[in-house]
Amino acid sequence: MNKFLLSALLVLGFSVPQIAAAETQDLQALLKIGEDFLRRQNAEQSGIVNVSLGKIDARQRLSACTDPSAFIPQGGKIIGRTTIGFRCNAPKQWVIYVPANVQLIGDYFVTTTVLAQGQTISSKDIKRVNGDLSTLPAGTLTSEDQIIGRSAQSGLSIGTVLKLTNLKNLLAIQQGQSVKIVAVGRNFKVSTDGLALNNASEGQIAKAKTGSGQLISGIAKLGGFIEVQY
Repeated sequence: MNKFLLSALLVLGFSVPQIAAAETQDLQALLKIGEDFLRRQNAEQSGIVNVSLGKIDARQRLSACTDPSAFIPQGGKIIGRTTIGFRCNAPKQWVIYVPANVQLIGDYFVTTTVLAQGQTISSKDIKRVNGDLSTLPAGTLTSEDQIIGRSAQSGLSIGTVLKLTNLKNLLAIQQGQSVKIVAVGRNFKVSTDGLALNNASEGQIAKAKTGSGQLISGIAKLGGFIEVQY
């Protein structure tokens, strides 16, 4: 900075430190953008979302950005210990990465008794626990309705965190059962009665025969429905 420019800035009431500050990115504002971004990403989660971000090294002296944005790096996740990226396109391009931790505080269930393989689970066999769901295995069950009345896939010890893989699939359709066959297509939905020809859990392929003898295959739905998409 030459003497003439420095003198002009001082006359106008500016100081060199003020100019430097104006040219660098507000790091706290950047972290707030990141926190808001992660909260939006988890807006549909059932539970309390707590977001914390690591510090940005001030020695990087990022240039001030007109419209900084946050993003999740490829392969990253929006819950648990993760990394969040910040990007600037103008007036200068830069990208930085900051560690983050997103907690999801909510209810889950654990066993209160030893359960044998095939044993039907009742309300007295489980209890509700509140904790950080982000630290638990994928498929952890968060609703009592997902558990009661289903049977254990294998033997379970006391205190087991119940996951989807711990439970046998519920039969949606039983062979010989009267079923409702629902055909769904663009701008139409029709149904007819039929007789199930096989057992099928929810989401599996079920086969049925209509009153006219026609054989139909579709997706088994709870409540004795077979859905056929057209």
